[in-house]
Amino acid sequence: MPTNFTVVPVKDARGAQRSPTEDNVLREEDEEATGDGVPKENSPFINNTDNDKANSNSYDGTNMALFEEEMDSHPMVSSLLNKLANYTNLTQGAHEHEEADEDEGAKKKAVKSPQMGTFMGVYLPCLQNILGVILFLRLTWIVGTAGILESLVIVGLCCSCTMLTAISMSAIATNGVVPAGGSYYMISRSLGPEFGGAVGLCFYLGTTFAGSMYILGTIEILLTYIVPKAAIFVATKKEDEVAALLNNMRVYGTCCLALMAVVVFVGVKYVNKLALVFLACVILSILAIYAGVIKSIFEPPDFPVCMLGNRTLHNQKFDKCLKTEVIDNVTVSTALWEMFCESAHLNATCNPYFASNNVTEIQGIPGLTSGVISENLWSAYAPLGTIVEDPEEVSVPALESSRDKYMPYVVNDITTFFTLLVGIYFPSVTGIMAGSNRSGDLRDAQRSIPIGTILAIATTSFIYVTCVVLFGACIEGVLLRDKFGDSVKGNLVIGTLSWPSPWVIVIGSFFSCCGAGLQSLTGAPRLLQAIARDGIVPFLQVFGHGKANGEPTWALLLTAGICEIGILIASLDSVAPILSMFFLMCYLFVNLACAVQTLLRTPNWRPRFKYYHWTLSFLGMSLCLAIMFISSWYYAIVAMAIAGCIYKYIEYRGAEKEWGDGIRGLSLNAARYALIRLEDAPPHTKNWRPQVLVLLNLDSDQSVKHPRLLSFTTQLKAGKGLTIVANVLEGTYLTKDAEAKRAEQNIKSTMAAERTKGFCHVVISSNLRDGVSHLIQAAGLGGMKHNTVLMAWPGTWKQANDPQSWKNFIETIRETTATHHALLVAKNVDSFPTNQERLGEGTIDVWWVVHDGGMLMLLPFLLRQHKVWRKCKMRIFTVAQLDDNSIQMKKDLQMFLYHLRLDAEVEVVEMHDNDISAFTYEKTLMMEQRSQMLKQMQLSRTEREREIQSITDESRSSIRRKHQQAAGSSSQSQSRHSSTADDNQEDEAQLIHDRNTASHTVINDKADAAPERVHMTWTKDKLFTERRHRECNANVAVRDLFNMKPEWESLNQSNVRRMHTAVKLNEVVVNKSQGAHLVLLNMPGPPKNRGGDENYMEFLEVLLEGLNRVLLVRGGGREVITIYS
Repeated sequence: MPTNFTVVPVKDARGAQRSPTEDNVLREEDEEATGDGVPKENSPFINNTDNDKANSNSYDGTNMALFEEEMDSHPMVSSLLNKLANYTNLTQGAHEHEEADEDEGAKKKAVKSPQMGTFMGVYLPCLQNILGVILFLRLTWIVGTAGILESLVIVGLCCSCTMLTAISMSAIATNGVVPAGGSYYMISRSLGPEFGGAVGLCFYLGTTFAGSMYILGTIEILLTYIVPKAAIFVATKKEDEVAALLNNMRVYGTCCLALMAVVVFVGVKYVNKLALVFLACVILSILAIYAGVIKSIFEPPDFPVCMLGNRTLHNQKFDKCLKTEVIDNVTVSTALWEMFCESAHLNATCNPYFASNNVTEIQGIPGLTSGVISENLWSAYAPLGTIVEDPEEVSVPALESSRDKYMPYVVNDITTFFTLLVGIYFPSVTGIMAGSNRSGDLRDAQRSIPIGTILAIATTSFIYVTCVVLFGACIEGVLLRDKFGDSVKGNLVIGTLSWPSPWVIVIGSFFSCCGAGLQSLTGAPRLLQAIARDGIVPFLQVFGHGKANGEPTWALLLTAGICEIGILIASLDSVAPILSMFFLMCYLFVNLACAVQTLLRTPNWRPRFKYYHWTLSFLGMSLCLAIMFISSWYYAIVAMAIAGCIYKYIEYRGAEKEWGDGIRGLSLNAARYALIRLEDAPPHTKNWRPQVLVLLNLDSDQSVKHPRLLSFTTQLKAGKGLTIVANVLEGTYLTKDAEAKRAEQNIKSTMAAERTKGFCHVVISSNLRDGVSHLIQAAGLGGMKHNTVLMAWPGTWKQANDPQSWKNFIETIRETTATHHALLVAKNVDSFPTNQERLGEGTIDVWWVVHDGGMLMLLPFLLRQHKVWRKCKMRIFTVAQLDDNSIQMKKDLQMFLYHLRLDAEVEVVEMHDNDISAFTYEKTLMMEQRSQMLKQMQLSRTEREREIQSITDESRSSIRRKHQQAAGSSSQSQSRHSSTADDNQEDEAQLIHDRNTASHTVINDKADAAPERVHMTWTKDKLFTERRHRECNANVAVRDLFNMKPEWESLNQSNVRRMHTAVKLNEVVVNKSQGAHLVLLNMPGPPKNRGGDENYMEFLEVLLEGLNRVLLVRGGGREVITIYS
């Protein structure tokens, strides 16, 4: 749809002058503009303030004064368009490296705007990179071995793969400006740094091994077809020829690699200037092939092939294809005779097959109209060492032919099969990225890359298909299967077809391979340098540096070293599948990137190239994967393992980059889909896991007060649930924005240090209570909401300036109960173990007083999954009242744990309703007196603490006086003292042991009470006797206590009972679990009457007194653990 722009000129009402003061103000505003600290791509658009400081006076006039305060972040359209006009994506390349000024103070040369079009910038480079060594050295052999039909399948499979990849690449390349960097840039910005780094390094390795392949091709042409006598290693026996050839390839290849590396290091600009020369060699060679095909119709070239029976002879050591010849009417043997017989005499013993078959001569290139195409339609795969035979020729089979392969026959040097040929052929279709790699040099990259690349692939595909058909139609099958041209006196097979001379192909292919090798050694180090400079792979940082002019020296050294590995392999047929794997990995992820972006439909996905579809990308990706495993499944696994290792390394150790990649978008879409599918209703009990909302406290410096709370969260996360770490700041968002960001950063850094994986959320609220309430209500999203709140015990609640600290704590308890959330309160959290500690042999003690849905059972199990708590054993204590059957309780609990699949020791502790002690009354009196004073007196913090301390001192002195009076009157009240001793004995916990446990005694300071301290269980008679005894003595005991301190009679009896429970339960827990690594205890609920909130805190303090690590647990009102599968 066409868009029309109208530019309206606006004049300045004051004129063009502006005061220096205004200039300074604007300059200061520009200088204050800062980003968010995240590295971004160089962009001319909004919020790019890096270059704005130099243009700080770009705003002029008062007609736009309404927007003047936003000019630093929202520039005028005129300024934006000016930046767009001056924007360039051209990075300093090889040309600029060579011509850069060496003096640092000198002015940099102006970079010329890119002027290359589609033909010179994309089409010809792609053509040069695609057509190469495989076409000249292996295509005829592939056609002869696989046959025309299967060769067309191989060509069609590989060319379809590259064409589909080119369509995907065109869509990505036209979706915005692609800076110089080519495929690596496209993949990394589309799939993220992890995929980008992995695929970028695979592409680098592929390019490096391609250099090895081109160098090996160069040496093969040199030693086989140009100067065979230059070989250093010469085989004396035919069976040693292959080893000698490989050793020659290694020596000459290493020398050639060193020479090329020096050329690239010294003068890379000459390599670029010679690129057209190398391309001309390729084009001339292809034209010579077509000219030879046309000429073969009228006048086929004369390249006879000598056949012995149906076997092809290696004819480099004889000139005449004859057994004997007549010279001066005398029959004499030929050189061929001497090769198969013991001597030159006609009566010498000869090879049986030689003696039984005649020698014939056939034309190696019968011509296009000869009809040989029908013989070359089908495949002729054979194992290693098989003699190349013509099935159309008549022969007498040999009785013993095991040693015949060492005779002067043409034999297969490798075992051939279809999948092998796919791997060897595929490198001949690589090179489609050459155009996108030059994107910085193109006049209109978004137009040139799709057209040039697709046209180049179409052209080369046509060349390959026609060559397959023409080779099969013009050349004899035995000559096609002759890889090195041994049957035509060492001529290049494709050269025998060319016109005017085989040397056109030999010289052309030689320079073509040299140029391609130099291009690989030039491009691979720059690709590695680009990856290193992106900073996503830490151990590659050193390869981002180079010479003063930017040449990647270290990267070139590494490239040469890896390239040497390929040269030491020495076989072109073995190196080709290796680089095929790495290129296929790269193409696979290009297709994946296009498919992901298309399916996500992100707003930024607007490619100018419209002829793409996600199905085509998936088809291309599937083809790449299929070809990888077809050609070599073990190479494919190795390549994928290398990419996977690089991916995981970048994920864990690499720099964090936000490039707006498709994987992030895919994650968002997947999260959205999963959240929508999650039911808002509570999950099934089997799927329940703690989704924790951690309420953190910060100090005045916005640092985390209790980092061990995050450590405990990490140790608890064996359930793999959600973790939200939250904090509330008091104030307004406009005034506390910077402080909230600083707090969030501090929390995130602490989470990283404690290895807590989750989300951070800092809320600014007018008061702490409302902020916590909002978090409990609104944290999370959809079905991913928290079900558990974790917080630290307010250890300084008594010393607070106001009662808000403990009031907020109690209100949080009430709110979690109302919202049916579980609550975990960690007391003495700073003494909890860190993630680096390893607790030794010890116990996690669970005090199961009331049923809470199974939270107390589940939490120790989750903790023991972490290495910190792994060695700890789990003990479960439950409390039996006077009316309970302790033995049956223990049996039922053991059976319950068995069905829960939990390993734990079970102990049942018996408690009964004994008389309330004087200590309990004294604690209750202290609590109520302090509560009344805090309510009635409006004191400063110092006065209040002083008043509380005086009350405490007075209470302690009264307790001392009570003990002195009791000691003085012991002789007069022996019976009452004995009764009190009995009551004290009954106050102790009664323990039921396993039947295998020996008799147990409770250690006590009073020796005379020791024999009566253990009761194995409650019987019916004992129960009635105990009740009668308590009813008789209850009134006397209470009256005696009130006589000791009359003010106790006025105490709230509900508070007295609660304090009594806290005191007695604390005694039992301390007695049994003081040495435990962790104690889990049911958390009593707050009183319904809010007037007693401060008393509730005292009850909890008394309950937890004397314990080191305590976790108070309050269930959410639903079952969280089940015995069912």
